[in-house]
Amino acid sequence: MAKLYFKYGAMGCSKTAQALITKFNYEERGMKVLLMKPSADNRDGANIVKSRIGLTSEAVTVEPSQDLFELYKEKYENCNVIIVDECQFLTPEQVDELSNIVIEFNIPVLCFGLATDFLTHLFPGSRRLFEIAESISEIKSVCRCGTKATVNARLDDNGNVVYSGEQVVIGGNDRYVAMCRKCWLNKRREQEERGLYL
Repeated sequence: MAKLYFKYGAMGCSKTAQALITKFNYEERGMKVLLMKPSADNRDGANIVKSRIGLTSEAVTVEPSQDLFELYKEKYENCNVIIVDECQFLTPEQVDELSNIVIEFNIPVLCFGLATDFLTHLFPGSRRLFEIAESISEIKSVCRCGTKATVNARLDDNGNVVYSGEQVVIGGNDRYVAMCRKCWLNKRREQEERGLYL
């Protein structure tokens, strides 16, 4: 029986690399993979999925208004598996549509992404995946102090950690660093003592 999978972790935990390796493994066995990503993720180009270690692949870009069930049914029904990168940017409705694909067509859907934003709040797409995915697993990452990283700390142009702003700001190593919650809170106190209220 196929499942809806949610594989999540902090920035830098190799989510995208694992998504692309999973794609390769299916294709190596002669299966057709539909790789997709939300249009909000335009960091490496509109239709490119690229990992920090250099793996890349073309992907189908989906807009927030797109019905993923209809998209699959009309154009990609010959695919054996769907892999979604940066799934946190999906709408809750799109997560439901992916789940309906699993149920109606009995094909696995593997979603890779972040659980929370830079303020540790769940993304709407991730919240829905936690609610309905049949398989949920964490891809672990490490803070500089050596403990498990759980926070996607956003940095300003001077390398200071930011504690306010829009939920979605696209960026990579230049804009985000994975931290444990203790280091994240300590950094906030340290910056406040220096008069930095970001």
